[in-house]
Amino acid sequence: MNWLAELATKRTPWLLLAVISLAFEITALFFQYNMGLEPCIMCIYQRTAVLGLLAAGVIGAINPQVMVCRVVAFVSWGISAIWGYFIAKEHIAMQNNTDPFAFSCAFEPNFPSFMPLHEWIPSFFAATGDCGNIDWQFASLSMPAWMEVIFAAFSVVFLVVIISRLVCKKSL
Repeated sequence: MNWLAELATKRTPWLLLAVISLAFEITALFFQYNMGLEPCIMCIYQRTAVLGLLAAGVIGAINPQVMVCRVVAFVSWGISAIWGYFIAKEHIAMQNNTDPFAFSCAFEPNFPSFMPLHEWIPSFFAATGDCGNIDWQFASLSMPAWMEVIFAAFSVVFLVVIISRLVCKKSL
């Protein structure tokens, strides 16, 4: 358990988090631009959560020995993973709902007015798809279902690392 608790003070695990998150972002862009799958508003929110994971990895890798870097990275990791999980879960509910009037899929992301990412970088943050469409499946799971699994994995690893640090009485 002490080994697991010490991982947060090393640069390699944080870089691994950043590289995995970057790979998911590149995959999303591949699906969008090479396969022609248009992202919906929920996809954009999940993409933003993955960016939060990427930011957590980069921040944690800057100087994992400094507690402030670790705490900011942990907060970003936890919020992004758990928020992403709930967004993916809500997206699955939208896809599985047979009543077309039961939900509404916004046309524009609800980013803060001081940071309208969908206007600054529309090729990355513009929502052009429909939340209810299932355009892609693998092993009978839709893309949001896979993202739910991915965010759940990130959340579980986050909780295991935090708990191991607390049990071993390490500072976050």
